[in-house]
Amino acid sequence: MNENKFASIFKQNAIWLVFILEIIIFAVASEGSFVTQRNIINISRQVSYYGIASIGMTFVILIAGIDLSIGSIITLVNVVCAYLMVRAGVNMIIAVIISLVMATLIGVLNGFMVASIGIPALIATFASQTIFEGIAYLISGGRPIAGFPASFAFFGRNSVGIVPICAIIMIICFAVGSFILNKSYFGRYFYAIGGNEEASELSGIRVNKMKYLIYALSGFFAGLAGVVLLSRSMSAQSTIGKGFEFDVITCVVLGGVSVNGGVGRMSGVIAGVLIIGSLTNGMILMDVSEYTQMVVKGLVLAVAVGIDCMSKRRQTN
Repeated sequence: MNENKFASIFKQNAIWLVFILEIIIFAVASEGSFVTQRNIINISRQVSYYGIASIGMTFVILIAGIDLSIGSIITLVNVVCAYLMVRAGVNMIIAVIISLVMATLIGVLNGFMVASIGIPALIATFASQTIFEGIAYLISGGRPIAGFPASFAFFGRNSVGIVPICAIIMIICFAVGSFILNKSYFGRYFYAIGGNEEASELSGIRVNKMKYLIYALSGFFAGLAGVVLLSRSMSAQSTIGKGFEFDVITCVVLGGVSVNGGVGRMSGVIAGVLIIGSLTNGMILMDVSEYTQMVVKGLVLAVAVGIDCMSKRRQTN
């Protein structure tokens, strides 16, 4: 009995052991530069965007869905928010609110295509990705948009003590996401739908409405990540979110959220975000080429999904 309990605890926390091992490896390989206060703060800024966006993606993958549109949502939020502030003269706060509402509505559109029309999530969100990436380019004309009010840098560049504001926003978002999953009936519905959609429908859960909500949340959190990223870069570009969805999906799946739905914890996603963020930072410090980084991240995603699929197969046998 004790051995089974120990094995269960080890399995639940193995992802954190991987993170600790990664820190040790990079600390030794970089001759200590990886674990300096400056670099740790830099990592916390870098992972904040992935962390915020990963919360919405966690909800989507929990119901065995996927959202490929978050990279284009981040790009569009950057361009639209910048355009409103710089070229339309809109107040900074109003521009941010409009951008977040727009991102949420894109999520609602994804929910409509998946739940009401019945388009597979992969195709529906890929279509959204393509459409809104094109719209972002058309609005910006392919040129960077800069010249924001200096106060806009508050979200992405300022700190409370040594803790960056963007990291605090990420922590708050994770707390909200954890509350939704663990303390609300919405969270129980998410797990139920991912476990067995038909049974959930028969038990009285309005599955289609939940899908609308989940994709709307994914859009909102992606939009918020886009605002924070814009605040740090202080320059909107029509390609800034390209490939972003790949890293976010990797964070979520690596954190133990099953691609088959119904299984996953927010604490695991936090670990996944820290691992991918530290991996990226460590490889940059070691001057690893961008293409080698792509190979490594692709292998990490393949291994994580492979382990999940093998675990699912063992459970069904």
